[in-house]
Amino acid sequence: MFSHVMVGVNDLEVSKKFYDALLGTLGIGPGVANKSRYFYRSPAGTFGITTPINGQPATHGNGSTLGFAAQSPEQCDAFHAAGIANGGTTCEEPPGFRDGAVGKLYLAYLRDPDGNKICALHRPAK
Repeated sequence: MFSHVMVGVNDLEVSKKFYDALLGTLGIGPGVANKSRYFYRSPAGTFGITTPINGQPATHGNGSTLGFAAQSPEQCDAFHAAGIANGGTTCEEPPGFRDGAVGKLYLAYLRDPDGNKICALHRPAK
């Protein structure tokens, strides 16, 4: 459905360090520079970070969440720990299983250095 997701950041190098560590836990290589942006590519799609092209400060979307697929609860925990260790802040409940309308999910939520809400999500086999 999506070709890519891009979020605005205020300090590219701080955010690159954060996302390199965070996405590295999911097996995604470091961000690749492209002008004033970094891209993280996987077979499932592309994630990018950029300073806003209009020169205004980056702001997070209220009510927005970016979810990254994880292969296991342990990978979600590593994702969360890497984020906290690299300038992120925890939000929502601690990482763990949640039951919902779509079944049981393991979720790990945090905010990046610019306040963007992100999540690692693992769907266990039924």
